[in-house]
Amino acid sequence: MSTDGSKLRVGVIGLGKMGVMHACILNTFPHITVAALCDKSVLMRKIAKKAFPNATITDDLGRFADLSLNAVYVATPIPVHYQIIKEVYDQKIAPNVFTEKTLSSSFQQSQELCAIADNFGVNMVGYMKRFAVTFNKAKELLNRCVLGDLVSFEAYAFSSDFAEIPEGSKISMLRGGVIEDLGSHVVDMAVWLFGDLTVESATVNYRCTPLSEDDVTFYVNGFGGLQGKFEVSWRKRGYRMPEFGLTIHGTMGTLHVNDDELRLELNQSPPAKWYRHDMDDNVDFLLGGPEYYRETLHFFNAVTSGQHAVSDFCSALKVDYLLEQVREKCR
Repeated sequence: MSTDGSKLRVGVIGLGKMGVMHACILNTFPHITVAALCDKSVLMRKIAKKAFPNATITDDLGRFADLSLNAVYVATPIPVHYQIIKEVYDQKIAPNVFTEKTLSSSFQQSQELCAIADNFGVNMVGYMKRFAVTFNKAKELLNRCVLGDLVSFEAYAFSSDFAEIPEGSKISMLRGGVIEDLGSHVVDMAVWLFGDLTVESATVNYRCTPLSEDDVTFYVNGFGGLQGKFEVSWRKRGYRMPEFGLTIHGTMGTLHVNDDELRLELNQSPPAKWYRHDMDDNVDFLLGGPEYYRETLHFFNAVTSGQHAVSDFCSALKVDYLLEQVREKCR
């Protein structure tokens, strides 16, 4: 809630799958009003008007400037994040900004946005896996050093989104490439769990078109000699939903973690296992996954308290830096 007890006014930019989901989740919070929605699609604006009859519905972001918004959500395709976020700040549309990942399409653009954001309120990038119970449990175990010294890890991000897309199709390019769209989540997980990483080598396969970036494998080094391998693809068959996971090796054992479970295998102990449904994975409103609700709650707790969000622009900049390294190694 705002400091004077009134509702927080929020605008959502982009009404694709993620924008609609965010708008619906925001609408369940009693201290938040979805005051404005922006999209280029006539059809989506008509649908939005029925769902949010009291909101300003527009295809012109400039109309947001006079609406006294407390925050905006940016849920457009990645290639236009920079342009839109910069306009939000330049036009002083709202002091607090949440954007879907990645922050932008390049490390240079993200650096610029971080510098601009320092003059405004709370900012956050939607790396929602930080709010998943399984990955939080993994971080807790690593903070307790249950694996001893960390030696290596393997990380993956797989989906079947384009498994059946024929060669020559340009549809995957609209989402900015697999490393940004899918791989950024598991890269953020690794940076969150292990700290700064350096890319040693990388390979990319362009299966749909010469520029579509559909499968990426890369190797990294981290603190204390830690070595890691990432595999990212949106052309893997058999994945009804995107899946993210890591296997982490230490001197005292191994930890396996994905969206649904953890398995801890210590050298001198029987294995231990935790399942997502046994870990109090409950929220007040479920849409898309519990982590999306927790992410929203965290953002607005930060807005009302004036504290930093856990996945703020500066944190997300580390992900963009790693992705930039991957691209350079692939050239």
